[in-house]
Amino acid sequence: MATPILTIVVPCYNEEEVLPETVFRLSGVIDALITDQLVASTSTMLLVDDGSKDATWSLIERFHASNTFVTGLKLARNAGHQSALLSGLMHAKSYSDCVVSIDADLQDDTDVIREFVLKFREGFDIVYGIRQDRSADTFFKRATAQGFYKLMTSLGVKIHYNHADFRLMSKRTLDNLEKFQEVNLFLRGMVPLLGFPSTQVYYTRKERFAGESKYPLRKMLAFAFDGITSFSVTPIRFVTLMGFVLFLLSVVAALYAIVGKLLGANVTGWTSLVLSVWFIGGVQLLALGLIGEYIGKIYKEVKQRPLFVIEKVLKGSAQDAQEQAELPAVNPPSIPAASNRR
Repeated sequence: MATPILTIVVPCYNEEEVLPETVFRLSGVIDALITDQLVASTSTMLLVDDGSKDATWSLIERFHASNTFVTGLKLARNAGHQSALLSGLMHAKSYSDCVVSIDADLQDDTDVIREFVLKFREGFDIVYGIRQDRSADTFFKRATAQGFYKLMTSLGVKIHYNHADFRLMSKRTLDNLEKFQEVNLFLRGMVPLLGFPSTQVYYTRKERFAGESKYPLRKMLAFAFDGITSFSVTPIRFVTLMGFVLFLLSVVAALYAIVGKLLGANVTGWTSLVLSVWFIGGVQLLALGLIGEYIGKIYKEVKQRPLFVIEKVLKGSAQDAQEQAELPAVNPPSIPAASNRR
């Protein structure tokens, strides 16, 4: 196959502490791949600044001026990790044959990108990076993450166990991913829906090189809940099942009360009344909240607001070449033939 153009997309949010090392390592990966003629010489990395409040964008501009491998994309505001990643993927697909997405924290093994490219050259359109060892994570994070994957699988969501957003995708998969007009993004659940030939590469997850995690417990729980409600209606069906079970229990309780009344064995009880009211009220609020979550997602979808707004673009040689190729050919002005009249 022809030597493919590779772009490595890196979403960044307040990553000034780790970004120099990230650029250094990814530059080494790209340079080695070019030397071994596995990717084209116009291959680059695309650093997407997701509305950072620190010096992340200034660093990206500086690296772009001194490193031919670095290109940049600045979003006008913080759009969130998934939207920032999608903006980079959609921007890179216009001039790339394959795109690798990786977080800036260097917890994913950058050396595995070579195996991604080799699998792509074998004919796979999607290569998933699977974490086979999460010993670098805390016990709580490891347990909650694995519990999330198991829960998603049990709810019928097609998702790869221990896979986040470290993957390679071909141009045609990205072209088809663009057809998904979803506002509630959960890319690790959307990509498997494409159905193109795929494979997995296993690696050991490392500790964060520098800086702080951008996914504290609150964001992790919100992300997990978004993923569940975006790809499964099982929770809302569970509410229906719970309502049916409570209806049966109420029928049994009503029969018990009627029989007790007829036999004169009823004893007026305040505790049982209060507990039943609180229980039923709590279940109703839980059901309304869950239904409201789905309605809220519908509300976001129908507004069709843009997921991200691009403020600045730092281009690379591959983009310049692609833009030149798209320019219409300009014919030289015709020279009128000389007249034969004297």
